[in-house]
Amino acid sequence: MSDISLIYIHGFNSSPQSWKAGVLRDYFERHGAGHRLHVPALDPQPRKAMATLEATIAGAGPVALLGSSLGGFYATWLAEHHDLVTAVVNPAVRPWRLLDKYTGINHNYHSGEAYQFDPAWLDELRHYQVEAISKPEQMLMLTQTGDESLDWREGWEYYADCHLFRGLGGSHGFDDFDAFIPLVLRFCGIRLTPDT
Repeated sequence: MSDISLIYIHGFNSSPQSWKAGVLRDYFERHGAGHRLHVPALDPQPRKAMATLEATIAGAGPVALLGSSLGGFYATWLAEHHDLVTAVVNPAVRPWRLLDKYTGINHNYHSGEAYQFDPAWLDELRHYQVEAISKPEQMLMLTQTGDESLDWREGWEYYADCHLFRGLGGSHGFDDFDAFIPLVLRFCGIRLTPDT
């Protein structure tokens, strides 16, 4: 049985209390493998978020990555620099173009905690851009055309050489995400015991 763990990387203004994180947690716990899922809480500052993710990778043993939205952007950079099998869901490709309208005061979607989005963080995001994915065979991109936050076509083009799934309709949250967990885990080489 594979002992690979999964690191789930949440999106902008999200947290480990997000819906997808909860669905993943329930799935892993139902299979007696809660200890093999890591869902770090990320600081809104990109440099600090990436430091947390680097530390999580360093301490988690063999891992694969799953990133959603901005988490998909982070996961792509980490995959490139750590040679990790990775899945991304409705990923942000150039988040500095999307998040410039959020500079100033924001509130976390789940905790309500207020923070100041510094315009300098947009340059930090640019630092983590991957110009071209060097191992597309190790990357799975799931997208839905009904994404109301991102243009799915940008991701479809950027990840064109990777394993791709495009669902018609849906949303940025990725409708029916729970039904795709087995596919993601199989792609990542993660095998869990059957439901008990």
